[in-house]
Amino acid sequence: MGIMSSLKLNPSWETPTPEDAGVSSSLSANMASAILRGEHIGLHALLIVRNGKLAYETYLPGRDENWGSQLASTEHSRSLNHDLRSITKSIVALLYGIALSNDLVPLPETRLVEALPEYGHTFNDKWKRLISIDHVLSMRMGLTWNEDFQYSSLANGERQMERAPDRIQYILDQPMSDRPGRRWVYSGGSTTLLGHLIEQGTGTKLEDFAQDVLFNPLGIDGVEWSRWPDGRPAASSGLRLTARNLARIGQMILNKGLWNGSRIVAANWIAASMRPRGHAEAGLRYGYQWWLGQLAANGKRWYAAYGNGGQRLIIIPSLRLAVVIFAGNYNQAEQWKMPVQLMSRIVLPAVL
Repeated sequence: MGIMSSLKLNPSWETPTPEDAGVSSSLSANMASAILRGEHIGLHALLIVRNGKLAYETYLPGRDENWGSQLASTEHSRSLNHDLRSITKSIVALLYGIALSNDLVPLPETRLVEALPEYGHTFNDKWKRLISIDHVLSMRMGLTWNEDFQYSSLANGERQMERAPDRIQYILDQPMSDRPGRRWVYSGGSTTLLGHLIEQGTGTKLEDFAQDVLFNPLGIDGVEWSRWPDGRPAASSGLRLTARNLARIGQMILNKGLWNGSRIVAANWIAASMRPRGHAEAGLRYGYQWWLGQLAANGKRWYAAYGNGGQRLIIIPSLRLAVVIFAGNYNQAEQWKMPVQLMSRIVLPAVL
């Protein structure tokens, strides 16, 4: 099932070489000065890959959590896993694409009612019967869903889903608020559906499929996956990886699905995933579980996976750039500001 490989980390990643990679040697000093000025509060890690080379890497101490539970240690390093939170959603979408390439899951145009016949009784609304896998992938299902509350609040739609005895039933039981495809609504339920479809189609646990077809081929080990009370991995928010391992996924995407010459994800799936499907918040667009935007300076496109607390995997194809940001600003209203400032003030000005 999938592609197996014993690929190792590119040797050029072993020692950061800013100028050789196309990043200004002043980046380190600028970063140190910003930290001394009290900027980028909550930052745990910044890793920059440019032209396939590790150009910069730093780790800072700071309070951290494991899926809401406080961790004793405040030290971060290249060998320590970190919560990805909703970056997990973007990775699950890659897994769906890998399963699709192996004819193991339904095509995006497939109606959800056809993909989930065991829940056929739930599709008792004419609009609900129109929901397709494409709508699930792009969070345009039309179902009523609200994650505007803090994740710690039981009013949050994802928290309510987690507590349900049958998460799939809970998601599908939500009333329709709009026609499918008309409006984007952020939904961890969509990713939970994708995880279920992957397990159903592959006959394999989600975490085992991920290890087989994505993590092992990329040389990623030591993966952690936070679990719901029933022991199932949280498809919408549970992954924990090191910054370097997350950067491997970013570099693979820059390579249009290739890693050291081996095909991991189909190039057409990556292209489809990064195609705008809906208007998201803050003027951004949304693809297949990926955030999409444009650089202010030149309008060039970027792709990103976002996670609660300031977690980011940012990919800018035109600059051959992948950036990993880890932070501990969980559930804060303006947690988005630090990654934006870090990119605009430190990272992008240093790209040669």
